[in-house]
Amino acid sequence: MTNWKGRDLLGLRDLSRIEIDQVIACTLEYAKGDPQLNEYLLKGKTLLSAFFQPSTRTRLSHEAAMTQLGGRVIGFGDPKMTRAGDFYQESIRDTFGMLEHYADVIVMRHYERGAPHEAAKWSRVPIINAGDGWGEHPTQVLTDLSTVVSKKGAIDGLHFMLVGDGRMRTMHSICYALAKYEARVTFISPSELTIPSVDLDDIQALGGEVEFADDVHDVLPDADVIYMEPVVQADYSASRVERSGDVGITEEAYKINLAKLQKLAKPDAMVLHSLPRMDELATDVDSSKYAAYWDEAAMGVHLKKALLQLILTDGENR
Repeated sequence: MTNWKGRDLLGLRDLSRIEIDQVIACTLEYAKGDPQLNEYLLKGKTLLSAFFQPSTRTRLSHEAAMTQLGGRVIGFGDPKMTRAGDFYQESIRDTFGMLEHYADVIVMRHYERGAPHEAAKWSRVPIINAGDGWGEHPTQVLTDLSTVVSKKGAIDGLHFMLVGDGRMRTMHSICYALAKYEARVTFISPSELTIPSVDLDDIQALGGEVEFADDVHDVLPDADVIYMEPVVQADYSASRVERSGDVGITEEAYKINLAKLQKLAKPDAMVLHSLPRMDELATDVDSSKYAAYWDEAAMGVHLKKALLQLILTDGENR
C-alpha cells in the first residue's frame, strides 16, 4: 500500500493505478455511511481553503470533510480580500510561504494553470489542487471514479462518453486517470472546443487513447458512463467571470435529456456532471435512473475524507 502521508495532490497524470485504487477504496469505506467513522481522526488539525476562483461544491465538500473528521477550517474564498488580489499582487511564493505556518494542509483553487504546483514549491505542508485554470481537477475526477466504481463495480471494460469543452480541467484529469485502466473513451464537442493538442499529446504519452465523434446520438447506445461539462463556458483563466447579456445556446448534438436517454442509452447507463450546468443537461434527467450526479456530489465529501485521512495520518482507520 502506498504511503500518502504528507504528500501533495497536484494532478492525476503522475498517480499510478494502485494509488488511484487506494483512494477509491478508502472513499467507498466512508460511503458505507457510518457517521461515527473516524469522527475524531483529525482533531487538532487545520485545513486552510485558499480559493482564488469561485467554488461551491469543491470548497464546501473539503471543509465539510475536515469538520466531520474533527478538524478545523480557516481560509478565504475571494482573492480580492487578500494581498494577492489587491494593490500589492502578492506572489504565490510569498503567500504560501506564509500560509504554511497556519495549517496542516492547504486546499487551493487558482485561475492560473500550474499555480498549485508553484505553491507546493514554497509550502512545507501538503497542497491539494482543487482546480487550476484550464489545467487539472484531481479531486473532482477521483470523486467521479469513486462514484463509477460504487455503481458499476469497476472501471475496466467501461465506455466513457465525454461531452463538453475539451479545454476543461476535468476532461484532462479523467483522461489521465483512465489511461491507467482498460476503458474506452470517446470525446464529443464542437470542433473549436476539442481537446487541445498539447493535452492530447500528454494523454497519449500516458498510454491513453481517445476516440472522437460529432454527435451524442451516435455514441449513446454504447456508452456506460456519460460524463458531461458545459459547452457554453466561462473563461477558466480568469479569477472571476460575471455574466453580462445573453449567453450561447448548446447545440442539440451536445445535449442530453430524458427522451434521448430512454430512446438510445443502455438501461444501466449513468450520467455524471460536476455542475454547475447550463442547458446541456436537461432537468428532466434529475429524478431518473440515469442521474448519478447527485450521488457524485455526495461522494465528494467521502472522497475528501479519504484524502485527508491518507495525507494527514498513517492512512489507517481509527
